[in-house]
Amino acid sequence: MTLCIPVGSAQDIPASAAPANTPPAHPAVVPQSEPPEKTIAHLQARIEAMQKRLADWAELTHFRDANRNLPPPKEGEKRVVFFGDSITSVWKLEDSFPGKGYINRGITSQTTPQLLLRFRSDVLDLHPDVVVILAGTNDIAGNTGPMTTGQIEDNYASMAELARVHGVHVIFASVLPVHGYTPRAQQLHQLEQRPPEKILELNQWLKQNAAVYGYTYLDYFTPMVDERGFMQEALAPDGLHPNASGYAIMAKTLAPVMEKVVRGSKRGKK
Repeated sequence: MTLCIPVGSAQDIPASAAPANTPPAHPAVVPQSEPPEKTIAHLQARIEAMQKRLADWAELTHFRDANRNLPPPKEGEKRVVFFGDSITSVWKLEDSFPGKGYINRGITSQTTPQLLLRFRSDVLDLHPDVVVILAGTNDIAGNTGPMTTGQIEDNYASMAELARVHGVHVIFASVLPVHGYTPRAQQLHQLEQRPPEKILELNQWLKQNAAVYGYTYLDYFTPMVDERGFMQEALAPDGLHPNASGYAIMAKTLAPVMEKVVRGSKRGKK
């Protein structure tokens, strides 16, 4: 005799007929995913951004139009260029220094080799009296590949030598401290990417080099660091980039130094 078992769904089988160790059935969970067209558009945008970066690694075209449209310094004007990465780029200089006309030439994520490549077009060709260089943190983090402290120092030295030859006074701003107090700072691995001891080492070199060659060392680090050697949590929510309170401290630190430097600067002085 052939026994025929009807084929049905799991609901057709009485509970008593199921093996004792069979777990209760759960509906299948289908993972949510982005629509294909959105994913493709995102990938295309990333590819285009990467191609653009490869075509202009130092971003020499970033300020090309702005530089072209910038008039020469007026008679008696003491022009100042702020040069660096995102910490400079997002700084609203007009809010911190109203009426000064300071020029911002910061680009997000840049490192000192990139800054060195655009130093002539974004600093020297603008004919400033003073340049404030704030960089190094992205070099330590390896944004454009592994960098030794010596390589970072060489790039700083090269920029300063170019400035000195053209009669531009150099202000070396200290690298800012970082922290890992907030979830955002931890997510970005600020302390792992930017070890405090490397920041201290680079700042010590900047201070010593400035003293040897007659540059100015601007110490942002001391008023922004806490008792543990990290950035004060209240000054940088992401552990690196200053908020309004952080920039207020930087402006207060810079103002008297800048006044002294600009008063004593003279174009063409070597």
